[in-house]
Amino acid sequence: MTYPSVFRPLKIGALEIKNRIAMMPMGVFSPRLFDPKTAAYTKDGADYYIERAKGGAGLLISGLVSIVENPTPTFFQTPVDHPREFVEQSRYLMDGVHKYGCKIFIQLTAMHGRAAHGESEEALYYSPAPSEIQNVWDPTIKNRAITKEEIHRYIENFAAAAAIVKEAGGDGVEIHATHEGYLLDQFAIAYMNHRTDEYGGSLENRMRFATEIVRAIKTRCGEDFPVSMRFSVRSYLKGFNRGALPGEDFEEKGRDLEEAKKVARILQDAGYDMLNCDNGTYDSWFWAHPPMYMPKACNLADVREIKKVVDIPVFCAGRFDEAELAEAAIAAGEIDGVGLGRALLADPYLPEKWSEGRTGDVRPCISCHQGCFSQILQGKDISCAVNPSCGREKTYALTSAAVKKHVAVIGGGLGGMEAARVCALRGHTVDLYERNGVLGGIFTAAAQPDFKDDDKRLLQWYRQELSRLPVQVHLNCEVTGDMLRQMQYDELILATGARERRLAIPGMESVPADYAVEALMKPDDPAGQNMLIIGGGLTGCEIAYKLAKCGKQVTIVEMTETILNAPGLCAANYNMLMELLDYYHVRVIKNAVVSAFEDGCAVVTETIKNYPNIANRARHHVAIGARGLPRTHRIPTDHVILSVGYLSDQSLCPAEENEHAHLIGDAARPGNIMESIWEAYKIAKDL
Repeated sequence: MTYPSVFRPLKIGALEIKNRIAMMPMGVFSPRLFDPKTAAYTKDGADYYIERAKGGAGLLISGLVSIVENPTPTFFQTPVDHPREFVEQSRYLMDGVHKYGCKIFIQLTAMHGRAAHGESEEALYYSPAPSEIQNVWDPTIKNRAITKEEIHRYIENFAAAAAIVKEAGGDGVEIHATHEGYLLDQFAIAYMNHRTDEYGGSLENRMRFATEIVRAIKTRCGEDFPVSMRFSVRSYLKGFNRGALPGEDFEEKGRDLEEAKKVARILQDAGYDMLNCDNGTYDSWFWAHPPMYMPKACNLADVREIKKVVDIPVFCAGRFDEAELAEAAIAAGEIDGVGLGRALLADPYLPEKWSEGRTGDVRPCISCHQGCFSQILQGKDISCAVNPSCGREKTYALTSAAVKKHVAVIGGGLGGMEAARVCALRGHTVDLYERNGVLGGIFTAAAQPDFKDDDKRLLQWYRQELSRLPVQVHLNCEVTGDMLRQMQYDELILATGARERRLAIPGMESVPADYAVEALMKPDDPAGQNMLIIGGGLTGCEIAYKLAKCGKQVTIVEMTETILNAPGLCAANYNMLMELLDYYHVRVIKNAVVSAFEDGCAVVTETIKNYPNIANRARHHVAIGARGLPRTHRIPTDHVILSVGYLSDQSLCPAEENEHAHLIGDAARPGNIMESIWEAYKIAKDL
């Protein structure tokens, strides 16, 4: 199947792009990819974008580039600070993108406002908000109000930076943003803008900052120079740090759809040439950065209403990574183009594959945020959990092996499949052994919930890739130590995974019980109404959500102080899952253990701790001490599911040191999807 509407050219102002696929802006801040002294992309950063141009995207929109002057040594410079250096350094990027018939916009930003991170008052000083309002990340502090003089200087810097981008060969700029609760969005939303001057009060006043920016750019760069606005249609804001879920009945505290239509017309009339749309604010982060719990094309219902009231192109982002969805929406005139972010990290050649009708060949994004967002927030290179070469396109590219070897891979989970795939691509002969009748390992169970369809697609992609490559797959073959000693191979990769931890709880034989993998693999939900989940990690909470959504009464018992304490878990994923657990009335008992099962109940002992500055301190007249006070709960339980972690399976590890034996993934140490795939890729890349 081909997708003619997706691959029809489009005019953005005077600029024509070759198709309706735009790479969405994603922050690139690490110094290997982005030069903080010049605000230009390094050659490595440029290669990251050029690879997406080569893959067939029509338009690339860079990650945000600041226009905010800031003398602190740790803060990024702006193009205005070093215009000549920016122009010279950017030519490699512009020429590389244009070589493939792709266009590029540089996204310019006035930064975070109340959404700024910062450990010092100095850092926060350079992230003013419209008014003095509460910081998103630390509610104990407030961001100061920006002055009118600063607003005017920001506007001048936007115009100057746009002119510098134009000189460097950029095809346009995108203004960041009446979107996601960044500074310009805070100005637009009455809940956050309490000003009494010409930049506050009425909607027209609240939009004045954004409209003056585009007018200044057009004056400086000419009417034919395209300017896009990153625009979140609805805020889905219930209150401070509370986001609304899809379909939830709530009072909108931010921008509703009717106001969004007015905003869109104001932006068009001011001179913007395109609206690049999604939803959400920092308080509802999971709309702008949708996890796997969000439906596909989650923002389309709102964005198509914007298309009805403007004449300029409207793009829609938000899990729009299925070609059929994109084709249907564009063909129906609901939107003009689709914005793809993480999907182009997972597979830069997605546009080319769509154009050739090879949608099954696309390596899917699984909306985990482990390699992209989580990496960015740690100051690391942007990358992708399922594509280790993302962000290191040249340094991590696969090359043909100088010496062709026979490689044995033991274990057909994600790590084993990735190792086998990469080894085969490099020209090695590969035998892959899996004890079960299907490839996938523990990930097969993890992919079972209905919100994990992309996980299923990833499994199918791996199985398909291995079937095409010279990999001999041995299913239902459990390798023993004796078999291993008899095998003839040059390199051994042990990807034997992990086994679930087991618990011995008095009386547990009296209640039906499953461990997490068993529970996920069963086709039907457990019988009974009252479900007890022991373990509040990511898997336990996802199982709780799955069961609660089906109408079960679910309780999570977690022995530590927090649930969802999973390394690399992005705040967008965390916040949405927490909102879902609350919405479906999942009871969570923390600092607790199940001590016994008696008379159809779980006996749960909770430790009530005397934390400073926590509300429960007021319940006690004397200090409790570090150990805390015990409280016992009796929780009716029809079925218990244990999700208490994993232990590495190292049963096949050679007794002696062996430089040709490589232990990877969960077999080395239990980890997440990204760790398994990345480690496998690295080992196989260098064999």
